Amino acid sequence: MQVLELIIFAGLAAIVLYQLYSVLGRRVGRQPEDQQQPAAANGRPVRAPDQTVQPVEEGVALTGLAAVRSLDPSFDVSRFLGGAKSAYEMIVKAFADGDRQTLRNLLAPQVMASFDTAIAQREAEGRSETVEFLHSPRADLEKAEVTGSDLARLTVRFLAEFRNRSKGPEGEAVDDRRTAELWTFERNLKSRDPNWMLVHVDAAEA
Repeated sequence: MQVLELIIFAGLAAIVLYQLYSVLGRRVGRQPEDQQQPAAANGRPVRAPDQTVQPVEEGVALTGLAAVRSLDPSFDVSRFLGGAKSAYEMIVKAFADGDRQTLRNLLAPQVMASFDTAIAQREAEGRSETVEFLHSPRADLEKAEVTGSDLARLTVRFLAEFRNRSKGPEGEAVDDRRTAELWTFERNLKSRDPNWMLVHVDAAEA
């Protein structure tokens, strides 16, 4: 009798296990391997092309920066803008102070000639100026290009607020100003001199 019961229980267990296997082992829905590959004219599957993400530089054409970095792999935008901001403040203050020596070290000859004319006119009128920046100026890279084989030109957009104090025959005046300008710096990337020279100044929209 006990042997018969064991046979019956074994049969029931086998039925239950088969049903579990048939449910748990069944694939539900479409599987990754079920995706059909597109076929070419010869019937063979065609591999989908790889998608790559191209890096994009903010505020300037990628080709311009790529050209600069191809000649100077160590070029760093953040470091350049930090130096350009320092040069901007130095030049603005030197112009107000009439410091020609400082300006000659930072300006291209044609820009220096223009600044020198304005300083000479101010001196002839018996005027003097000082400048105080109210906030650190903002500097954004506007354009980058390489002309010829190794001459890089980078244009920076500056937004600045400063207080101008002037003295003249009529007395003293204080004027708070907000300016927006485009300054273009130039450097021979094959030169050992790491300094950039200011070669052009344009007004810009604020």
